[in-house]
Amino acid sequence: MESLQNHFLIAMPSLHDTFFERSVIYICEHDAKGAMGLVINKPLGIEVNSLLEQMDLPAEQVSTDLAFNANVMMGGPVSQDRGFVLHTSQPYWANSTDLGCGIMLTTSRDVLTAIGSNRSPEKFLVALGYAGWSKDQLEQELADNSWLTIPATNALLFDIKHEDRWPQASRALGFDAWQVSAQAGHA
Repeated sequence: MESLQNHFLIAMPSLHDTFFERSVIYICEHDAKGAMGLVINKPLGIEVNSLLEQMDLPAEQVSTDLAFNANVMMGGPVSQDRGFVLHTSQPYWANSTDLGCGIMLTTSRDVLTAIGSNRSPEKFLVALGYAGWSKDQLEQELADNSWLTIPATNALLFDIKHEDRWPQASRALGFDAWQVSAQAGHA
């Protein structure tokens, strides 16, 4: 299977009563060893400014309240005490990975202190925790009809309200996800 890095996983309606019900996941890594992604549409109920206060991080001079009022997402069930920032590309953070298509993943604290300042990434999403799959696990879930996939877009990642990301992602395929049967057909 081709790598799904820089794609979205869209939870099928059949994923009821699980952590991933109605989830949209941005896939950061996908190779022969497994996959790692961040849920981008499930807010934790905490704003970035509150997270920074809890972490005792000094914020730089803030130029806008909009960035501070952004919701922190529940990135996944694994390592929920670990933070991740998906953001538009910038060259100067301590621990960043270029994911392609103008997106970076940063896990260092320096990017958090810059949010809202003139050094802040233009667009960003803060998440705690991640979703992970071991070797061939994601491929099996795809074969089991648990997920749909689409190429990632910056618009869906950063510009659409979190509550609208799941329906918008399915509409990108030309239909609403709730219309899809949970039963897989095999010829």
